[in-house]
Amino acid sequence: MTPGTTALSGAAAIAGIGATEFSKDSGRSELRLAVEAVLAALDDAGLGPADVDGLVTFTQDTNQEIAVARETGIGDLSFFSRVDYGGGAACGTVLHAAMAVATGAASVVVCYRAFNERSGRRFGRPNADLGAMPTSMGLEMSWHVPYGLVTPAAWVAMFARRYMHVYGVTSADFGRVAVAMRRHAATNPAAWFHGRPITLDDHQASRWIAEPLRLLDCCQESDGAVALVVTSAERARDLRHPPAVIAAAAQGSAAGQMMMTSYYRDDMTGLPEMGVVARRLWERSGRTPADVDVAILYDHFTPFVLMQLEELGFCERGAAKDFVADGGIEIDGRLPVNPHGGQLGEAYIHGMNGIAEAVRQIRGTAVNQIPDAGTVLVTAGTGVPTSGLILTR
Repeated sequence: MTPGTTALSGAAAIAGIGATEFSKDSGRSELRLAVEAVLAALDDAGLGPADVDGLVTFTQDTNQEIAVARETGIGDLSFFSRVDYGGGAACGTVLHAAMAVATGAASVVVCYRAFNERSGRRFGRPNADLGAMPTSMGLEMSWHVPYGLVTPAAWVAMFARRYMHVYGVTSADFGRVAVAMRRHAATNPAAWFHGRPITLDDHQASRWIAEPLRLLDCCQESDGAVALVVTSAERARDLRHPPAVIAAAAQGSAAGQMMMTSYYRDDMTGLPEMGVVARRLWERSGRTPADVDVAILYDHFTPFVLMQLEELGFCERGAAKDFVADGGIEIDGRLPVNPHGGQLGEAYIHGMNGIAEAVRQIRGTAVNQIPDAGTVLVTAGTGVPTSGLILTR
């Protein structure tokens, strides 16, 4: 075992991936979307429903594990778990599955996320009830909702404005992230924006959503589902595809954390919860930022892509704008980011489609394949308690 790694490192792997099409109107229930993705992931792994004894999803998913088990033909479950904090749960679901496999709580665990986020409940709509909920989060939101801070875009805009002030970042710097993601999506047939790249002028001409965020700084609203099959690395080696070994997985929440409104910290120019995840990933995997061949960064809003590059150690504080301007995140750049187009270009499935892309990169089967991609970093939602993965061959 490499110095600094843990017993979990290398014990489990992602052996199967499955997804529905990504659309704006799926025309079917969220349960059906979940079932389609789970069955597709099992088929990809060369396994059947009878092999599954564990299920993991998001607290925000509407599909109960027992319902998914019934509708797919999965039998007895010995492990089931849910991870909170919206998109921050994405890599956390794989962590929970890997821990279950490594400890013997389950042998084959499927992680899934399914929703009609465009045709059904739209997360981007204002919700004035957030500040009235009889919960701890309702108490947090009561400080912001009465003043009009009622959407994720508005919450992130506050951080973005401070980041711009401190480091001299401009709207065009954010726009270069959007342009790169759309360029990658344009050559990905599975992406909603396949064949539809944008220019920086397009970004600058797009309407304001919550200054300084423009429409093209914000990710999509998508209908669809993604599922992942996690089993032991040893078993995965005998299945249908080369496994994506889980070299490290981590969750992180930092001091003073709130749900995308951590405005009372001393510094509003970073994402300290991602810093917690980064430190654990590097320590547990025995790797450094220099070892990463591809990064799948959660891109719900462009400013947080820049901040993640800094928190993860790919550049110094305030230098991400220059890293991006130099083409660093392009497919042929120093650190290819989201070759599938990310949530800005492919689809917004709460980050789960990014994990599937990471697996394809490890397998060597991605549409925009990065040569010799042996180590892939994946991050989950930012501004909230979050999670991350390092996958290897």
